[in-house]
Amino acid sequence: MSKFHPLLQENSPSLNHQKLADILTNYDNILIIQDLDGVCMELVKDPLNRTIEPKYVEATKAFSDQFYVLTNGEHIGKRGVNSIIDRAFGDADFVHKNSLYLPGLAAGGVQWQNRKGNVSHPGVTEKELAFLATVPQRIREQLEQFFKQFSDTRSSAEIESDIEASILDNMASPTANLNTIYDRLKTNPERYFQLQKTMAQLMETLLSEAHQQGLTDSFFVHYAPNLGRDKNGKEILRPVEKTDSGTTDFQFMIRGAIKEAGVLYLLNYYYYQRTGNYPLGKDFNVRDAPNNYSELLQLVKNNFDFNLMPILIGVGDTVNSSVTEINGKIEARRGGSDRAFLQLIQDIHPNNIVVYIDSSGGEVKNRKPVRIETTPNGEAKVTETPTDPRDINDPLTLNLIFPRGHSEYTAFFRDVATKKLNRN
Repeated sequence: MSKFHPLLQENSPSLNHQKLADILTNYDNILIIQDLDGVCMELVKDPLNRTIEPKYVEATKAFSDQFYVLTNGEHIGKRGVNSIIDRAFGDADFVHKNSLYLPGLAAGGVQWQNRKGNVSHPGVTEKELAFLATVPQRIREQLEQFFKQFSDTRSSAEIESDIEASILDNMASPTANLNTIYDRLKTNPERYFQLQKTMAQLMETLLSEAHQQGLTDSFFVHYAPNLGRDKNGKEILRPVEKTDSGTTDFQFMIRGAIKEAGVLYLLNYYYYQRTGNYPLGKDFNVRDAPNNYSELLQLVKNNFDFNLMPILIGVGDTVNSSVTEINGKIEARRGGSDRAFLQLIQDIHPNNIVVYIDSSGGEVKNRKPVRIETTPNGEAKVTETPTDPRDINDPLTLNLIFPRGHSEYTAFFRDVATKKLNRN
């Protein structure tokens, strides 16, 4: 059953981008919280090859304190978004001088940055950062050992190239990104599944070693994409299938670095900019937030003045669900690294808007595409979303969809930014 959204004034999911443009242009009390990969940048196998359009970056400044990013990637490092922006403009000094870095939270919420590119890690200890610094080498050793176990006709230089592309030596979220290796092994899904299990086991080993070093509650593992969380709150690996890579990113992350907690951090900061007061306190960070979703939502309801609440607009590209039948009982598994933060935005207030960007057209083939059909009267209509059509009780509503991906969204964003500047 379609769901009615009071602001868009039509059934969801909608393709009426003009309605969103009107809201972004004419409302002053709005807060955009946006993912990055797949949203304003095309998904690529090797993160070093990501690009971003300079005009889009410039357009974000039109929204001043109304725009923040929320990503599991990082701002800094050779694979960070700041480096991508520097390359896009060809001059890091120019980017810094003109405050063109994207403000907001990275590494799931523990890496904060302003538009000048000044970075901090609220709530993170030096001991935790020191442990994280050892993880990229462990990923390398595990990948080297994996390739030694199987005969490979390629040269050692080619194998080394794949390994290098797979190690994301992020400061706060070191990651094994297997997109490039999957491309080599997609005709042999059994072997790739073995690699998935190998990397998952490494992540568990690292958690155990952290515990032995007195860092018991410091870290967790994020699988992207995933099949949601089990009853213990651990994310569920998404196994490879015939035409779907399943989980490709194995991120070793700081506990508390979950996007839904990041929403509270950004909302707390937004209220401070508007009122001079922090509803959750000046020193609040994502590690102070409860792990339980319902408690997160209650924290908002208990502490924020809803008379001042902005229209929250969440923008993401990673949402999925799958339905299985076990002993005649239908069971739905809902996942995607953007799902929880979009769900929280939706649940905070019925006027909030969830925007979905279809990133299935990129190099990374683990996204289910949106299906569009034309009605007899010539109207385009969404007939299938990235969730399983049998999952009729999915609580997340995708209010607005950009079916042609990041290029369609960034063009829309640039156009709206121009209108907003002209209005002011």
